[in-house]
Amino acid sequence: MPIHLHRDLESISRQIIEVGSLVEDSVNKAIEAVIHRRTDLAEEVIALDARIDELEVELEESVLKALALHQPVAGDLRYLISVLKLNNDLERMGDGAVTMAERALALAKFERLDVDINLQSMSDLVREMVRGCLDALVMRSASHARRVLAQDDRVDDEHRRNFSVLISSMKLDPENVDRAVNLMSVSRALERVADLATNVAEDVIFLVEGEVVRHRLAWAKEGRLPKTSRR
Repeated sequence: MPIHLHRDLESISRQIIEVGSLVEDSVNKAIEAVIHRRTDLAEEVIALDARIDELEVELEESVLKALALHQPVAGDLRYLISVLKLNNDLERMGDGAVTMAERALALAKFERLDVDINLQSMSDLVREMVRGCLDALVMRSASHARRVLAQDDRVDDEHRRNFSVLISSMKLDPENVDRAVNLMSVSRALERVADLATNVAEDVIFLVEGEVVRHRLAWAKEGRLPKTSRR
């Protein structure tokens, strides 16, 4: 590998890890803001989003520059393509954290809504998925990535249950509408962050093995799993 390409790839690796670290911090703070009604943390998350967006743009520019200057092939090309996808998914995770933070600020104005939902367990699972996909990225471990894929259905189940309970709460008492809608938005944002963690895990598998696994779990459940795709 040419020395200049090697140096640029190392720099890009540091950049994607920095983005991932900031996004994980943002997601964790947003969850704490919702669960513990911490408006200070919610405001930190909202303020941090501009930095995440800035780093996303810088990383994309670095990747495009490396592609143009070095015209990489094989594994190096696959790595740069993967980083572009990872970068976008991580930035969108940060957007999900902002949504939760905004809802935390809104919910802090009300008394807690007494409903049978468990955002704590859902949040813990989402945090585990975010940490897992970032560990998979840092270690370039397809096995770690596949563990993340296996967790997504549990988050989906929690979200569906939350949605059903909150709809019932609104029907029971219209006074609950504002709080229930905000809680639904939090649950939806958590589910979306989990989906994006799944995307990151799928991108890591592509990076490591050259296998495109996106949508394959859904296809398998429907009995229409195609032949393995490799690049």
